[in-house]
Amino acid sequence: MPTYRFYDTVTQEEYDEFMPMAQLDEYKKLNPDVKQVPVAVAIAGDHMMGVGPKVDGGFTENMQRIAEANPGTPLADRYGSSSTRSTKEIQTRNVLKKHGVL
Repeated sequence: MPTYRFYDTVTQEEYDEFMPMAQLDEYKKLNPDVKQVPVAVAIAGDHMMGVGPKVDGGFTENMQRIAEANPGTPLADRYGSSSTRSTKEIQTRNVLKKHGVL
């Protein structure tokens, strides 16, 4: 159940009420001197403050497997292992990037 913030125009007080959404309209009808105050919604999660969600090793391994099956893609650049590519492949890739082919 959410907590709602209200302002009483008679007493000029702000207060919180904890009630189901279904009771909110009824509460406002029974208390005509009370106005609901908008409140910012709190969002929790790992994505806050510039910190991305952490992935487990299984996800990374799966992405590496997909990257190996699709060389030359941005996914391969990010998750592919450069140790499995030859020096020639790496240099060719860099030249293609430099000239805007990739």
